[in-house]
Amino acid sequence: CLENTDPRTRGRGIQLLSQVLLQCYSLLQEKEVLHLILFYENRLQDHHLVIPPVLQGLRALSMCEVLPPGLAVSVLKTIFQEVHVQSLLQLDRHTVYSIITNFMGTREEELKGLGADFTFGFIQVMDGEKDPRNLLVAFQIVRDLIAKNYALGPFVEELFEVTSCYFPIDFTPPPNDPHGIQREDLILSLRAVLASTPQFAEFLLPLLIEKMDSDLQSAKLDSLQTLTACCAIYGQKELQEFLPSLWSSLRREVFQTASEKVEAECLAALHALSACLSRSVLSSDTEDLLDSFLSSILQDCRHHLCEPDMKLVWPSAKLLQAAAGASLRAYHRVTRSVLPLLLEQYNKHPQSSQRRTILEMLLGFLELQQKWGYVEEDESTLLSLQAPVCSVVFSALTDPSVQLQLVGIRALTVLGSLQDFLSPSDLELVVDHLIRLTLREEDSQSSEAAMEAAGSLAPTYPKVFSGRMVRRLEEELQCVSSSEEESFHDCCPLWQRCLRALAAVSTHTSIVRETVPVLLQHLQKVQKGSEAGATQEMLSVCQSLHRVALQCQQDAEGCWYYHQTVVPCLLAMAVQAAVQESTHPLLGKALLEEEVLAAMVPVISAATTHLSPELAAQSVSQVVPLFLDGEVSFLSQNSFPCSFQPFEDGECLEAQRRLVILLMAFVCSLPRNVAIPQQERLLRELLALSCSCNCSFTATTAAKCFAGLVNKQPAGQQLDEILQLAVNRLEPSLAEGPHRLQALTLLLWVTKALVLRYHPLSTHLTDKLLGLLGDMELGPTAADGFSLLMAESPDVLHKGCHADVRIMYRQRFFTDNVPKLVQGFHGAGPDVKANYLKGLSHVLNHLPKPVLVTELPTLLSLLLEALSCSDRVVQLSTLNCLQPLLLEAPQIMSLHVDTLVTKFLSLTSSPAMVCVPPPPFYSHPSLFQAVRIAALRCTHALTSLPTIVLLPYKGRVIRALAKPLDDKKRLVRKEAVAARGEW
Repeated sequence: CLENTDPRTRGRGIQLLSQVLLQCYSLLQEKEVLHLILFYENRLQDHHLVIPPVLQGLRALSMCEVLPPGLAVSVLKTIFQEVHVQSLLQLDRHTVYSIITNFMGTREEELKGLGADFTFGFIQVMDGEKDPRNLLVAFQIVRDLIAKNYALGPFVEELFEVTSCYFPIDFTPPPNDPHGIQREDLILSLRAVLASTPQFAEFLLPLLIEKMDSDLQSAKLDSLQTLTACCAIYGQKELQEFLPSLWSSLRREVFQTASEKVEAECLAALHALSACLSRSVLSSDTEDLLDSFLSSILQDCRHHLCEPDMKLVWPSAKLLQAAAGASLRAYHRVTRSVLPLLLEQYNKHPQSSQRRTILEMLLGFLELQQKWGYVEEDESTLLSLQAPVCSVVFSALTDPSVQLQLVGIRALTVLGSLQDFLSPSDLELVVDHLIRLTLREEDSQSSEAAMEAAGSLAPTYPKVFSGRMVRRLEEELQCVSSSEEESFHDCCPLWQRCLRALAAVSTHTSIVRETVPVLLQHLQKVQKGSEAGATQEMLSVCQSLHRVALQCQQDAEGCWYYHQTVVPCLLAMAVQAAVQESTHPLLGKALLEEEVLAAMVPVISAATTHLSPELAAQSVSQVVPLFLDGEVSFLSQNSFPCSFQPFEDGECLEAQRRLVILLMAFVCSLPRNVAIPQQERLLRELLALSCSCNCSFTATTAAKCFAGLVNKQPAGQQLDEILQLAVNRLEPSLAEGPHRLQALTLLLWVTKALVLRYHPLSTHLTDKLLGLLGDMELGPTAADGFSLLMAESPDVLHKGCHADVRIMYRQRFFTDNVPKLVQGFHGAGPDVKANYLKGLSHVLNHLPKPVLVTELPTLLSLLLEALSCSDRVVQLSTLNCLQPLLLEAPQIMSLHVDTLVTKFLSLTSSPAMVCVPPPPFYSHPSLFQAVRIAALRCTHALTSLPTIVLLPYKGRVIRALAKPLDDKKRLVRKEAVAARGEW
């Protein structure tokens, strides 16, 4: 074939040889490579039909490690001279680029020996390339040419022209493009070429200025981003000639554009220009281009800062801040001119709105100073203006305008972060202002902002805040508490603010040591009193303690101090209240209320989760014996009228049993590697309590505590025995007796604990739960239990408290149990079908949406049936499940559009929803409202389906949605307006 006179036959012969070489090029010897390359080079002069297979063979040979010296240069010279690359097909052109890339990777020094001829040859190869697949490779070759210092010679402009002709990239990938090349890939690749060398500057900068003036936003953005990239490698010499034109274009865009994207890129480009000029080393005989450039910016922008009501004030301020933020030198040059002007204008304009604008601009420059992290005494304009700046900020804090106060608080925070800027007297004034705003300011926004500011400044000035602010807050709290003239409702906001402020400022260990005792003393004082509202006050203290705990977690010293101070105190107070319950029913009654005990859970949990294993072991050795043996010696108040025995029988011990929730908060938050003393005995006691206690609150917390411990216990005989004991206790209790509901609660929590860790017994327990869906008494509660299994638990069995939670456990639960739910639904009687639908909707609601979409075709009919269920919870859960599916799987949902429209409209304002009483367990009226809102949101989401599918229903839907426009509830009306408007 190779000697045949027919070019097609010769081509087939060479094609076969090339395919063989592509398979075995790594096995060739040097003499064989030499012989083959000479043959292939000669064939490049053959008929054009032969060229493609010849190039494939050369590509194989270009990957040989034993390629003799000089052959790479020879091959490329021949390609440059004999092959008109741009007349070839795309794949063959790609082969040429691959040959060049291979040789550049392995024969760099040989190719560099060609000098500028190699660059010129490549320019000829690339000139006119249009295919995006080839352009990505060609752009990479140009980048390598420049980055590896190949000689460009007199061909710099030609190389620039052959690449810049594609700027800006205008490419839209075809639909279903198998190559996956996106416009952004080409943009970034070309930008890397254009911004790779200062040699392109004289050609590129005029092009960028031209494209900045384009009407196309994409061209503007691409030009600005390329300019920003270029500034990283350019110097003063490259930019000098073009600075006036660049500034003119940037200023015009920022002053005139309506696009936030364009404005942001302009500011980034100006920042990059300023940074580039800042890097230039000045000599005595050269002009300071940075100074002259900044002078131009100041000249064009500074006067606009005197007009706070005009539209150019903010664009001017942003331009000045972008330039000033590039370097310390630029910052000093700009602020030397701008800061005195802003201070003067603040005092000149009396209106709060104008002052707010001016102070916000001033704040922008203060934040830039914060960026440099220090103040140079000899150069800093800000330091010389310390007194007037503080005066302006303090005046803003006393202004009646809330918005001006908020800006003032932000400015105060920035000033406080500048090292040595505030004098001791200024600091005292800062604290006084923050206290006043926190406690006396009527607007909650200012009060909240002042608390946050105190929290951010406290670590910098712990002595000032602990000595002045904490003491003042403590005094205020005592005054409010002892005041008998004001009613509870009058002083509520003030004591609440004091408590929240104490928590907010506790951001340093030394301050925590001051605030925590104050909070605990207040809690003790409230406990001893019996006035109305004690519960609410206790809840507020617990919320504050929780915030302090979260702020302490990253500091080991603070965390341990908090734990050993707060946890024993809370336990002592709770035990005191519980043991006194039988003799003094009113003393400490509020502390034993369910919501107060529940509020203590996150406090104890947050105080425990971040303890080191050694300290946690020390603590657990005290807390567990307290509950099992009544060992109270470690508690601060340990003189109780009777013993503490929460796991003993007896009606008089009901209050003590409630405190198991505090045990749960502690032991379920311990790290997994901390051993719990007497764990087997503790588990048995919890198991017995959860199955036999008549109080549902206590039984539930015991079940949760049991589940939390079982989840973390290592696999082995001890775990198997305690689980078998639990199953033996559960099965008869579920079958009959007065404690069926407690047994179901325990079953749910233990199942969740085992499902999370993929324990084999979880399948048996889940099947038992599925069986209970057919139970007339427990069925509805069992169905709701599927939500508990799938949802994130706030207090136990989550990763934050070190629970054993495996990845994708929800997907696994779905795969294992949804077929059983569907099968059970089809086989169930009409009275219990709703239970299966409810369980299914709970599972689907908590499933990741991509997983749900794939299973949608098989489950959609069941979901639609669930909408007809009379149970509002089933309806609400199903609607919440369907709404995202309408957006993510429109093609599947379109097949059922008629049913969907009918079902959704019937739930938006159905008369039955008002007339038929709901089930007793879900009697809250907000459930009706929630269903209507969810139905309206689904009706709104229907508009994401293809228009041609929706048009037949348009009139019907618009008419039907007129009715909920007059709904009694504002939130329903709001959703109705949005949905009807979209239709």
